[in-house]
Amino acid sequence: MRITTFNVQNLRLRHPAGRARFDGARDYDVPEDSTAEATALDLADRRLTSAIIAQSDADVICLQEVFNLETLDFFHEHLIRHAGAAYPHRVCLPGNDGGGRDLAVLSRRPIEGIRSHAALTPDDLGLPPPEGMRSDSPIFRRDCLAFSVGDVTLFNCHFKAPWPDTARAWPIRRMEALAVRKLVEGRQKDNGGALWMILGDLNEPVKPVEDEPAIAPLLPPFSVDLLERMPEHERWTFYNAQDGHYARPDALLASPALAQRWPDATPQALRAGLDRDADRTDVARLPDVGAHRPHASDHAALVIDLEGL
Repeated sequence: MRITTFNVQNLRLRHPAGRARFDGARDYDVPEDSTAEATALDLADRRLTSAIIAQSDADVICLQEVFNLETLDFFHEHLIRHAGAAYPHRVCLPGNDGGGRDLAVLSRRPIEGIRSHAALTPDDLGLPPPEGMRSDSPIFRRDCLAFSVGDVTLFNCHFKAPWPDTARAWPIRRMEALAVRKLVEGRQKDNGGALWMILGDLNEPVKPVEDEPAIAPLLPPFSVDLLERMPEHERWTFYNAQDGHYARPDALLASPALAQRWPDATPQALRAGLDRDADRTDVARLPDVGAHRPHASDHAALVIDLEGL
C-alpha cells in the first residue's frame, strides 16, 4: 500500500456569478496574493496540485486544507481524473478552522471507522487545558481524522501553526499532540503490535521555542519518525517564498510495529510542484511551475510504500 500526505494550501471551490472556480495555492496573507494577477494563476495552481497527486500514485492520500466535500469531489472529477488518477472513496469532514482548512482523504481502497475529533475537548480526555483555554472548548484548531484502511490505522492531523506568535502557539500544539497520543492509545489497544501512522502537517518549527518540540509526546520512543530514514538534506517539506524559509512541518510517524515490519520503507518528498525559487533541490519542476506561482502548494507531498500490504 502506498500512502501520501499533502497539504494542498487552501483548496477551495467558489461560485462567483454562478460559475465554479478554484482558489489557488495562496494564503491571502500578503498583498500580492489578492491581486487580479494572482487570481489569474489559480487554475494553473490547481492543475499542478492534481498533477502531484497523480504523480504520487498512492492508494491512500491524506490531505490538509480542503474547504469541504463539494470542493474535494469537484477537484477529483474535473482535475484529478484529467491528470490520470481516480479515487472512488473520498471523505472531507468539517473541522474547526473557520477558513475551511479541513482534513480530507482520497482512497482507492475502502475506508473503515472514519471519525472526526473536531469536537473533542480537554474534559473528554482528562487533560488540563493550557492557560487561557477553557476545558470544554475544542482541542484541535483543525481536526484529527482517524480511519483504517485494511490493517493500518491512520491519524490525519493538522496542528496549530507557530505564527503569528510562536510562544503562544506552543502550548496549543502540545495539547493537540497529547490528545492524538491518547487517541492512538485508545484506538489501538495492542500498542505493541498495532500498525498505525500519524501523518499530516504538525506545524512544528525548525527551532523549538521551548526546551523540546511541542509534538514531543508523539516522537520516539512512542513512534518512529520515518523522515529520519531520509538523507538529512532531504528532510524539508515546506518553502515560504515571502522570506525564503524552509521547514519540515509535515510528518510520517509510525508505530514501532509498523516501522519494524517495513524496515526499509523510506519516504520520498515530491517537489516537482514547488516554486522554482526553492533552490535547495535540483529536481525537475512540472512545466508550468513558476518562480513563485503557479505552483502546486507551498508544501511537498510525502509518499511511502508499505510493500505487500
